[in-house]
Amino acid sequence: MIENQQQLERLIREWGFMPFFKNGIDGFSIEELTLPELLFGDDFDHGPWQWKGPIISHWESAYGKFFGKKMAGYVSLEWLPDLMNWRRARYPLDKETPDARHILEVLVENESMLSKQLKTASGFSLSRKKNIFDPKNPIEPIVNKKNGTTFDALIAQLQMGTYVCIADFEYQMSKTGETYGWGVARYCTPEAMYPELFPYDSIIAGRTPEESRERIIEHIHDLFPDASLKNIEKLI
Repeated sequence: MIENQQQLERLIREWGFMPFFKNGIDGFSIEELTLPELLFGDDFDHGPWQWKGPIISHWESAYGKFFGKKMAGYVSLEWLPDLMNWRRARYPLDKETPDARHILEVLVENESMLSKQLKTASGFSLSRKKNIFDPKNPIEPIVNKKNGTTFDALIAQLQMGTYVCIADFEYQMSKTGETYGWGVARYCTPEAMYPELFPYDSIIAGRTPEESRERIIEHIHDLFPDASLKNIEKLI
């Protein structure tokens, strides 16, 4: 069982992939390996939720919604190039929506941005719906109610494509200088966050996307031999 940050970091290095929540592979999640009172308890100063920022800052793994289209987790830098090789072929940018590509363009231009900053700069209102520019009143854009795709869904999709990762979590400060509330994600691109990996094709030694996919599947199956191929494929 995971009892401290060092144990979790060691598992990430050893396994290469570490989803945060339960999935189709038994035992392959931080949730299943952490005591409930530590994972969901009242001690907000100690536990996997609070370790995310410090673990990211050690530059040994990337964090984001990398699993099952919406689940957060870690990928070690050893395995990140193979995941990017497969995912960027699976989710090519030219197949993304114009809004998703615009979010990425804004992020690349600014290198890293807090979620609220990126949302606003990309033209989304606090309701997370896309705004329509009103030339008669540019200060108060019209909310495009026909656009049901939220910012959160698009940024999650960009993370699944490995175009975006989370660089840190920043917290609000009280008057006494203590942090409180849920951390706000600071987004970044892997290229800006881990420049030593690029060009990443040199790291994967010319493997095709399909070869990277098979390499990941084989690795996870070695870790969890009872896991079905269907569940492994669904996760990655």
